[in-house]
Amino acid sequence: MSDSQLISDCTAAQVARGIARLFARNDIWCLSEMPLRNGRRADLMGVDAKGRVIIVEIKVQRGDLLGDGKWPDYLDYCDRFYWGVPPGMDRSPLEGDSHKPDCCGIIVADEYDGEILRPAPLHPLSAARRKVEVERLARAALRRMTVAADPHCAPWGQES
Repeated sequence: MSDSQLISDCTAAQVARGIARLFARNDIWCLSEMPLRNGRRADLMGVDAKGRVIIVEIKVQRGDLLGDGKWPDYLDYCDRFYWGVPPGMDRSPLEGDSHKPDCCGIIVADEYDGEILRPAPLHPLSAARRKVEVERLARAALRRMTVAADPHCAPWGQES
């Protein structure tokens, strides 16, 4: 199988699954499609064992990576930011100044597992901001669990 076939066959959901497995092994628990207070939606948002907030923006096509100008909007909501990409994808744009390699890590993942290629540097949130984000993440996770157990609860507590 060629690299281009591998890339086209790897979906964002598969990359997210591999990252979730990587994170679980490292005691980081995450939620997919987490709405942020600025109207954006993080592909994955999680909390590590020290209470630090992590956001992962997943890109499975080079064109999508190059055309994404909204990703800096996530940086105010996390202590660490990662790009999640499939194996074989050209990662060279992530080394350029436009993608701020000094503040972004890189994870390569498929549906089975993931690997951190470049650790994300820590850019600590203020304690007050971190508290708000962790509470929002916890409430979203609890709501999803409740609705999964009882779909009749779905109309209540929806976040914008």
